[in-house]
Amino acid sequence: MSDNPLLQDWDTPYGLPPFERIRAAHVEPALRAAMQQHRAELELIAADPQPPDFDNTLAAFDRAGRRLARVAAAFYNLTSSATSPELQAVQRRMAAPMAAHHSAVVMDAALFRRIDALHRERAALGLAPEALRLLERVHLDFVRAGARLAGPAQQRYAEVMQQLAGLTTRFAQNVLHDESTWQLPLHGDADMAGLPEALRGAAHQAAAERGLTGAVITLSRSLVVPFLTFSERRDLREQAWRAWVGRGEHAGEHDNREVARDILRLRHEQARAHGHESYADYALSDTMAGTRDAVERLLGEVWPRALAAVERERAALREVMAGAGATGEIEPWDWRYWAEKVRRQRFAIDDAEVKPYFPLHRVVQAAFDCAQRLFGLSFEPRADIPVYHPDVVAYEVRDAAGEVAGIFLQDNFARPNKRSGAWMSALRWQSRNIAGGGRQLPVILNNNNFARAGQGPGDEPTLLSLDDARTLFHEFGHGLHGLLSEVSFERLSGTQVLRDFVELPSQIFEHWILEPEVLQRHARHWKSGEPIPAELVQRLQRARRFNQGYETVRYAASALVDMAVHALPDAEPPPDLCAWEAEWLRRAGLPHGVGMNHRLVHFQHLFASSGYAAGYYVYLWAEVLDADGYGAFEEAGSPFDAEVAGRLKRHVYAAGNSVDPGAAYAAFRGRAPRVQPLLHKRGLLEPVEPGGAG
Repeated sequence: MSDNPLLQDWDTPYGLPPFERIRAAHVEPALRAAMQQHRAELELIAADPQPPDFDNTLAAFDRAGRRLARVAAAFYNLTSSATSPELQAVQRRMAAPMAAHHSAVVMDAALFRRIDALHRERAALGLAPEALRLLERVHLDFVRAGARLAGPAQQRYAEVMQQLAGLTTRFAQNVLHDESTWQLPLHGDADMAGLPEALRGAAHQAAAERGLTGAVITLSRSLVVPFLTFSERRDLREQAWRAWVGRGEHAGEHDNREVARDILRLRHEQARAHGHESYADYALSDTMAGTRDAVERLLGEVWPRALAAVERERAALREVMAGAGATGEIEPWDWRYWAEKVRRQRFAIDDAEVKPYFPLHRVVQAAFDCAQRLFGLSFEPRADIPVYHPDVVAYEVRDAAGEVAGIFLQDNFARPNKRSGAWMSALRWQSRNIAGGGRQLPVILNNNNFARAGQGPGDEPTLLSLDDARTLFHEFGHGLHGLLSEVSFERLSGTQVLRDFVELPSQIFEHWILEPEVLQRHARHWKSGEPIPAELVQRLQRARRFNQGYETVRYAASALVDMAVHALPDAEPPPDLCAWEAEWLRRAGLPHGVGMNHRLVHFQHLFASSGYAAGYYVYLWAEVLDADGYGAFEEAGSPFDAEVAGRLKRHVYAAGNSVDPGAAYAAFRGRAPRVQPLLHKRGLLEPVEPGGAG
């Protein structure tokens, strides 16, 4: 084991994994050795002859398992961002043993007795607020993971968690298979009719990366969505759309239909073990929302308003279609195409006019500049910090006092061996609970999936759409949540908060990309260097609510289906999950031609892990917070008001999970949130008949 780089002390800058030396064969032995070390550390805590106190039990528990955490973080980052068949095989083999290890930790009776004894006496312990919060959260972690179960019930619960770990791994790998193997070749100008030059270049680059000649459209969102928006070839749009929505729904080895049913069956059993009627009830019991009723009230407020807005938007699309001599139904592969025509007509905005002002490197600098002006952070590239792929750029992050605050890795491009979507993760969380004192620096990653531009000497750089720029700002907001963390205990650090609070720091940061002074400073034409015209900024501002009925319905439909499928009271899921989904949406009134963000068979938020299961609503819940919260800057008269930014940093970004999220938001905003700013932001304040979602 001495030559296994995952188990050696990492002498790299800031102790990052030595990625260039890590091989798939190193991972399993390293994980097993690290699990054994973690168990030994926990046995010392559980067998301590001294009565349990905060330091010898809770603080010690928070410190335990650091080697396992660093090995697992390096491994899972690779399987998400730079995987291989060998790594995927290890991931499948180790899913159950890792889940078994976690179950063994939280079901350790001697360890839980010490934690439970402290929890019972917590009011008399005189703990500092953060220490009390750690005790409460760790105790709840144990209880929610089955620590109170006994005998056969506890053994069966551990088996369920192991099976779920294997199934969620399989689900994610099936989606990646479909995304990485499908491609739509574009043969000549006829197939590229209507495509902007930037998209043509990205399609050629996608082909080159796959060893092909010509151009291809893949199922990367930054390729397929622009293709559906601009392609004049309705037949090719339909092909791309059917492939996109059909991920995970193909008979054979990579079919997710039965995988999802198996996951639902086991989650129902998990919930019933805790005394809940459904998995949704179990999942929501540890959220800001708390209950299905609270979630359904929010979605019920938005759904009918969004349906009404969609019909207004459909009328505008039909008007443009009539002018173009087009007839027939607006199908799902048509909506974006005709919506773009309306956008050009009503707001005089052409994507080809906008994108040259959003070269990727300038959007990155805009995000860094906003972080500096708001929170005092600076980002310096460091070529000596090890990364796992040449696309990744590493930055040393310093605070306003010039002290190193953390390390930030940004990986912006789509690749065949990288999962789709955009996400933030951590190789290491911030903490002050380390042996010998000091501060453990956070190492935070952002992953995006932008289509890379051509690499020739005369090619334009990678240009982002406004939606892509928002995505970069969104993930960077998550990154700031990890980098700005200032807590004592790793369990409370960064984004490890209640899941309907975790999207607030990311979504509120999106607001700055459309601030006129940010655009004037950073949105510069890639070729001329000229700033974006003020008149174009005004048009972008006017168009902010454009097509929001469509976007809101697609999001809300996915959130409603998520809640409905996880609220089913029966142990046996519907025999045909796709048919059940279609019928549920029909009853709920999903308009024809709109669709949903994610169908169940490729809904990785729900089935690649449990992180957002019965929780996709959280983006809307957090949008209530972010729309209301950004109002504090508007009321102060400046998007960079120092006092408001200071409160946002102190009570939201830096606090982690050391404070109840409702109290944290109230401390920042001075009151509880209000829903009206969300409805105004999305243009949904038109009066509608009240109603539910079906």
